[in-house]
Amino acid sequence: MTKAALENALRSEIYEAVRDFLGQKYDVAIPQTGAGEFALPLLDAEGNERYVTVKIAIPRGTRTGNGGYTPYDGYKAAEDYEAECKEKAAKKAASAEKKEAAARLREQKRALRATKKAEVTAETDDSNQYLDKEVTV
Repeated sequence: MTKAALENALRSEIYEAVRDFLGQKYDVAIPQTGAGEFALPLLDAEGNERYVTVKIAIPRGTRTGNGGYTPYDGYKAAEDYEAECKEKAAKKAASAEKKEAAARLREQKRALRATKKAEVTAETDDSNQYLDKEVTV
């Protein structure tokens, strides 16, 4: 058999196994929506109809530019994905820390302004300035 025929046979076998399993588990008819793809009709917690699409694919890899492929490595792809997730989490944590520091700085500035305003108000508080004098209009 050719490489493509072997891949098609494997994809078809996995496709049918997954489709049969999900059809039995959720007791629904599962329509095929494309080559190696199907839609699973389900109800969410509120009873709204939703669809989950599942696509079965056998990746060849990346093109080399010489008419061939660098074979796909699932373990390498998993490592790359894990590293990408860690990088995103680190960026998110750094961003959260930066926002928290900015919020602390704003609060310090606000407290400082309030203190200065209270001092200025206390210095210029002459609420009794007209008690000793009579004002005429």
